[in-house]
Amino acid sequence: MARFNVDQGTIEGGEQVVRRLADLEGVFAERTAYNEALRKGNPVVYTVSSLQGTSGDGELHCGLGTIMPGRVGREFHLTRGHIHAYRPAAEYYIGLRGNGIMLLEQENGEGTEWCELLPDRLVHVPGNTAHRTVNTGDEPLVYLGIYPATAGHDYAAIGQRNFRSVVIATAQGPRVMDRARYLEELLEH
Repeated sequence: MARFNVDQGTIEGGEQVVRRLADLEGVFAERTAYNEALRKGNPVVYTVSSLQGTSGDGELHCGLGTIMPGRVGREFHLTRGHIHAYRPAAEYYIGLRGNGIMLLEQENGEGTEWCELLPDRLVHVPGNTAHRTVNTGDEPLVYLGIYPATAGHDYAAIGQRNFRSVVIATAQGPRVMDRARYLEELLEH
């Protein structure tokens, strides 16, 4: 048994990973805004506290993620995103605090979906699906991810092609849009 602390974003006995803005080069679509934000500092964007007990068939691991509120240009703070190394592995995300969006993208990049990640909501990430979490609120977004111990995390596959969608701030609220279209709009203005 282990205790977790939603306010501190930690799991008792868990391994803590901290991702700062400098660790997310190439993740945000708007490169100029990213470089400008980085010149102003290197804040923590998100943390993950993982509990990885016994590995092997039938075992589960979990991670408590916390994404800080904020934006780079118009894009909300987000995770790097990943697809599981063992592609058929699914995952559940449980919203605990804050407001966010989960981007779900088929490995071939053809299908992109999104859903809200809110307190007391459960999001199912099917196998063979890349996923990224985005904080669209004014407070930390905290969630618990539960996945098979054999899943693994493949960050390189996402790093090579990134996600096809971005989540940006608008006067009407958060908007999910095609990355290429967003970059075109930036050039037009």
